[in-house]
Amino acid sequence: MSSPLHAGPPLPAEQWQAVRMEAIFRCCKWDVQSGDQCALARFPLLIDRDTFRQLSGWAESLSAEVLAAEQELLSRRELLAKLGMPRRVVKALCDGRQHGACAVAPRVMRFDFHLTTDGWRISEVNSDVPGGYIEASGITELMSAHFPHTAPPPNPAQFYADAISRSVPGSALVALVHATAYSDDGEVMEYIAGELRSRGVRTCLLSPEHLSWEGGRARIDCRFAQGYPDLIVRFFPAEWLPNLSKREYWWGYFSGGVTPVSNPGSALLIQSKCFPLTWDSLAVPLPTWRELMPKTVMPRGVSDLESGCWVLKSALGRVGDGVVIPGVAKERVWKAAKKESLRHPSAWVAQKRFEVIPVEAGGKLYYPCLGLFTVDGRACGVYGRMAEKTLIDGDAQDVAVLIN
Repeated sequence: MSSPLHAGPPLPAEQWQAVRMEAIFRCCKWDVQSGDQCALARFPLLIDRDTFRQLSGWAESLSAEVLAAEQELLSRRELLAKLGMPRRVVKALCDGRQHGACAVAPRVMRFDFHLTTDGWRISEVNSDVPGGYIEASGITELMSAHFPHTAPPPNPAQFYADAISRSVPGSALVALVHATAYSDDGEVMEYIAGELRSRGVRTCLLSPEHLSWEGGRARIDCRFAQGYPDLIVRFFPAEWLPNLSKREYWWGYFSGGVTPVSNPGSALLIQSKCFPLTWDSLAVPLPTWRELMPKTVMPRGVSDLESGCWVLKSALGRVGDGVVIPGVAKERVWKAAKKESLRHPSAWVAQKRFEVIPVEAGGKLYYPCLGLFTVDGRACGVYGRMAEKTLIDGDAQDVAVLIN
């Protein structure tokens, strides 16, 4: 039986150079180089249409289930202790029951799928500040133009901008809050801002400290902008927010906020790698999650942790940080992670290891990961990444995923 996922041919040099330049100047992909390698793969990954439909259906089911679980978790303070959350985040979320939850705004998530020897599996949901819009949108469409027998998946940046523009009045002001010290965050916000401006929405790119919450309403107050945004797009990790110098800069993302936020701070609850530890205590059924997520337990409950069958994950790690795979990580890194997981059991999980099926391209084997986006529960695009090792981290390449 042939694999549902394989690599396409590499683009000829002249076409590839044109794609790179378009990625930089049209798609805001300013960081196309990472050390000695290009951050973008020169070839696409090809997936058959039936498999894409199956993954999209799973992503929509996963989204519906996890949003219901998030609402239950917000009402169950005793379960929040299992999620490895900072104490100030827990306090702010619990205050939501007194002051009200944040106003509703479009919700966007990305579910990371892996093709394994046991079928498709997910490793996590990126529900807080998911990335990959540029690569899954503009760059995927640039690559698809050079492969005439393929089609790009739906464009998640356009889906997201459509959802935002539908939820605000005409000529609304949307604040795009991000970590301004990171150019890769700035490029994402500039790309989303461009999509919003093309729909008649005004935008303002801000640091969290350019915006304060007064009586539940967000207010922009800085040297280059002032006013009250109609909606906030947050691209600043929720667990970083309590580190800001003043409470009024961040509290409204978690409770009492009248200005809608996409995504609210509560999204961090379901992104935690410890989320599966709460399942047996929840009334919400999670059949799709239980089918696709590998067994996840507290490290102290694993007798064969040294067998190579388990992966250690920190609760709030991002972009592969805090994911330690035996045989992939250096021995000293594995031992340090094991020690930390036993010393701080509420901040780590052990997850059953799966074997990813690699794809071959140019005489090399690559281990792919497909991130399926959903916007308000509807599947709408794929962010492809791949690496020559089984860990998808900051060294992984971005790769366009096309429907064959």
